[in-house]
Amino acid sequence: MADSFEADVIIIGAGVIGLACGRALARAGREVFVLEAEDQIAMHTSSRNSEVIHAGLYYATGSLKARHCVNGRRMLYSFLDAHGVAVKRCGKLVVAIGPAEAAELGAILARAQANGVEDLRLLEGAEALAMEPALNPEVAAAIHSPVSGIFDSHAYFLALQGELEDAGGSIAFNTPVLSGAVETGHVRLETGGDNPATIRARTVVNAAGHYAPHIAATIEGPHTAGLPETHFVKGSYFGISGRTPFSRLIYPMPNTATLGLHLTIDLGGRGKVGPDAEWLPEGAEPPFDYRVDPARAAVFHAEVSRYWPGLTLDRLTPDYAGVRPKIVPRGAPSGDFRIEGPEAHGSAGLVNLLGIESPGLTSSLSIADHVAELAG
Repeated sequence: MADSFEADVIIIGAGVIGLACGRALARAGREVFVLEAEDQIAMHTSSRNSEVIHAGLYYATGSLKARHCVNGRRMLYSFLDAHGVAVKRCGKLVVAIGPAEAAELGAILARAQANGVEDLRLLEGAEALAMEPALNPEVAAAIHSPVSGIFDSHAYFLALQGELEDAGGSIAFNTPVLSGAVETGHVRLETGGDNPATIRARTVVNAAGHYAPHIAATIEGPHTAGLPETHFVKGSYFGISGRTPFSRLIYPMPNTATLGLHLTIDLGGRGKVGPDAEWLPEGAEPPFDYRVDPARAAVFHAEVSRYWPGLTLDRLTPDYAGVRPKIVPRGAPSGDFRIEGPEAHGSAGLVNLLGIESPGLTSSLSIADHVAELAG
């Protein structure tokens, strides 16, 4: 027979968003339990990305992505410095090949400045080449963002977990949420695993990443009427053997699904490129196949060679992949985060976080403060 108990706050998911939300609520004096279906923290989207700290250049002004990326980035740098987590403010260049792409940079710059991104500069091609001589000589212009960076995301996750637990919160691993309902005065959850239980919580924060829309749908309540469809996009990365001749992040012009096959250099000096955008078939569900197809190297080489002509195909090796949960279909402009509390969807005590993809890692501390406000 399943155990039954009452709780103040239940966070569903111990990815970076769940950990950050749990930390914020525990530090605000709430009694927090985080339920995680896996046996470790941050097993999916959180740990399968570029580890880039985004400046906030691309997102629609006034959107949740723009607000939380810019604010979250400032909060994140302060947190990392205070906790001794490795970070490098290396900056990045968004490069335009030829005059047609260069003409599009002005709109990106104007949006970024409207979003509050600091210290941006529009460079002529010669200035960009002086900063990064390995770039294609046909680079006609670039945006320099000195506040972009890279960091040790896994150390960050552990620091969040430590502060959550120091504030009295706890994590229950191997505890999947199976179903639930919004009831008078609480949200009821039914959990599985080795110790199934019925939990009645004053507040539930659904931060389950890939599983968030599915879990929202299995919790009965008014919010189920407005849930979006989820579409999954796999993004693969290739490592670069040998020395990478750049000191900054290099980004091509963005497209509708991704920010392009960008080049990053990790804290150990190792280069990698990605992610690409492979839309998974409709109806695809986690768990996903994270293997990288070696045959994709040719496409990576062709794309990256546009801005780094010195790259040879034999230097690319399959590395890792991640899957982004999108709430817009293929071909549509990238959607915004959906962070919805009771006032938005009518289900008392429930906060849903849907479509939390990039820049979710950069935005995590800001999102957590937002959720703490919605949770009362």
